[in-house]
Amino acid sequence: MKERARLSELVEYLRNSQQFLHKKEIFSVTGGVGSRVSEGGILNGDDAAAIPDGDGFLLFAAEGVLPSLVRSDPFFAGRSAVLANVNDIYSMGGRPLAIVDVICAEESAMASEIYRGIVDFSRRLQVPVVGGHTHLDEGPPSVSLAILGRAKKIITSFGACPGQSLALLYNPDGKWMNEYGFWNCLPGRTGSEQVGDLELLPLAAEAGFVTTGKDVSMSGIAGTALMMVEASGVGAEIDLDRVPVPDGIQLDRWLLAYNSFGFLLAVEDRHWENLVDMSVSRSLEFLRIGTIIEGSELVLSRGGQSEVLWDWAKEPFLGFK
Repeated sequence: MKERARLSELVEYLRNSQQFLHKKEIFSVTGGVGSRVSEGGILNGDDAAAIPDGDGFLLFAAEGVLPSLVRSDPFFAGRSAVLANVNDIYSMGGRPLAIVDVICAEESAMASEIYRGIVDFSRRLQVPVVGGHTHLDEGPPSVSLAILGRAKKIITSFGACPGQSLALLYNPDGKWMNEYGFWNCLPGRTGSEQVGDLELLPLAAEAGFVTTGKDVSMSGIAGTALMMVEASGVGAEIDLDRVPVPDGIQLDRWLLAYNSFGFLLAVEDRHWENLVDMSVSRSLEFLRIGTIIEGSELVLSRGGQSEVLWDWAKEPFLGFK
């Protein structure tokens, strides 16, 4: 009973976290959409819009950074905006082509620092900045980027099926940035090495090893899993005893952490060893942390006990289902 009580407390903590609340704000928009299909026939709810283009897909995405981060560290905010957008393209099985930026800053020095961060990471991750807009204003500072990519075969949020394994692909060699809740594994990699790591996603998609997944975003492993199962119309059970937690980080914080390199994938057993081999070759971890199940519940289990974290059929999270 004591173990169940701790698991119940963890569920309540995650459900009421700022990370979950910020993600759920998206439902204020999606709730009025009425369908996961846009007017242009493109699925809503993926990490990037997949637009059919010849024998593949154009990928189009945009990400912004919280004003509090822009104000406290504009250089880091610029870098983070690039990373978030690039991860969105690779998580869809694509490769990025170009970025445009929109910067709003309180004064020119802040705008310059934001742009310096953008250029720094665009060069590191080999994605050119080809245009944008800058505005100086006394209001809250912000930075947003839009990114264009292309994929031969896509990884989508909508294809998870009962019986598949829920896998975590991540880099265990990182630094915990406690003030931001970020797992930062970039300092241990050169830019070329980081791009090589990201290339694993489109290569796996093109080989047919992976068709469903998402990058571990600001709602962490827990929130990303919830978004994926809701989009796919299924449930999942996450075995917390299998979730790798780096030394010095509490489990509750880790389940909500943004990963600079982290992806959740729904995987058939027949492709498991191929993906393990690809990951090991890059010194990355590829771990089975749960199972895709029928229904609409995301369940957390530990020590033989389990608790429902969220039932998207009873309470929509993003509303793309």
